[in-house]
Amino acid sequence: MNKKKFTYKKSGVNINAADNFVNFISNVSSKKKGKKKFSNIGGFGSITSIPQGINRPQIVACTDGVGTKIEIANTLNKYDTIGIDLVAMSVNDLIVQGARPLLFLDYISINKINLKKLKSIIKGILKGCKISGCELVGGETAEMPGTYDKGKFDIAGFAVGVIDKKKILTKKKIKKNNLILAVPSSGLHSNGFSLVRHVLNQRKINIKKNKFLKSELLKPTKIYVDEVLKLINKNLINGCANITGGGLSDNIKRIIPDKMVADINLNHIKTLSIFKWLKKNGISEKEMLKTFNCGVGFCLIINPKNLKKVTKYFSRYHKPYVIGKISKGINKVKLNGSINWS
Repeated sequence: MNKKKFTYKKSGVNINAADNFVNFISNVSSKKKGKKKFSNIGGFGSITSIPQGINRPQIVACTDGVGTKIEIANTLNKYDTIGIDLVAMSVNDLIVQGARPLLFLDYISINKINLKKLKSIIKGILKGCKISGCELVGGETAEMPGTYDKGKFDIAGFAVGVIDKKKILTKKKIKKNNLILAVPSSGLHSNGFSLVRHVLNQRKINIKKNKFLKSELLKPTKIYVDEVLKLINKNLINGCANITGGGLSDNIKRIIPDKMVADINLNHIKTLSIFKWLKKNGISEKEMLKTFNCGVGFCLIINPKNLKKVTKYFSRYHKPYVIGKISKGINKVKLNGSINWS
């Protein structure tokens, strides 16, 4: 009889390491006046309360990941910002309907538990939650040898927000002659990295040795929660759009009412150096606009009379500016002119 002893650990799954990581999350995210703030972490489910003062609370839920930006993090062995990205990708979607982020959960699947790597990621997630004013209430970490190659992993995030039913931003609020404002992005955010990596591969560029790309490619996604919720509370915006995969056109058309068109002048867009670099390295403008935010991370649709009031809520680095207006039409979005890539 074969007396070899088989264990879960020998198969590649270390439960003790996973438990240590859960303990780390509980401790690093917790102590406030001597008490653990997130006592649900490590349990079977996470419990939270709906904030008081909301007459007809509506729940809004979003989920997303950071895509192949993970591979850039692996190449540079730098994981302290992709957790911020993870939170941003979901909470920036929540606020489009006007919802205030309430809670966040993460899912991390990895070839083998690497505490140093995972701790760096989770600290970023906690930072993203702090910026967006929501709580990390739980999550899951799965060690999956055989599914992922050595050193490989994936992360996903799940956000839940709440809004009073009467305050939900709907297409009905968007009117003819409303202005379309571009809120600057911090960079690539978390979209289009498969194309970025294809360019790097074809050009045989080593990002470890390229100071510019090394600093640009892992810039965390700008979280717009604080500014946008203040505008919503002041009734200063009629609609908004998070500019992610699909670029400006595909995202803004999702909020445009029938028989209206977002008439956008590309000449007005203030793009960033990373997008100019990508354009210079062989990507057409059409492909740039389809794949990347090109410097416009978020769009606001407002009454023209509110322009000065709206801009004062943003820092000078993310100050909104006019790129178009709402007109009568049937095409939802009309792009005019061309971005200045020089």
